[in-house]
Amino acid sequence: MEPSLNVLGTRLEPCSMKPLTGFYRNGCCDTGQGDAGSHTVCVVVDAEFLALSKYLGNDLTTPRPEFRFEGLKPGDRWCLCAARFLQAAQEFAAPGVVLEATHVRALDIIPLELLRAHAVDAQG
Repeated sequence: MEPSLNVLGTRLEPCSMKPLTGFYRNGCCDTGQGDAGSHTVCVVVDAEFLALSKYLGNDLTTPRPEFRFEGLKPGDRWCLCAARFLQAAQEFAAPGVVLEATHVRALDIIPLELLRAHAVDAQG
């Protein structure tokens, strides 16, 4: 696993324990060699993003009990693939980003300025 640092250069904060998120399902957007999708962006999903994601072939709203996944609803926090966030931003449907919980490796794909433009309060 990569060091747990966020895009602000400080300790990576948890993204969500309910629903449980993260490539390693530890509640954080940690990443490592096995995480080909770079699940590094802590987002707060909204209806517009969820609809776009479903349209693009990644239905995040339907429960998948075999994966212990309850499905997401607007307001949930989730560790999103960096490339999917970038794609959503290009489609003007990017969800809010919790910078304190977004892994520094997201910067390999997404400029910090773009993440900051979609930043939301870590408590919200």
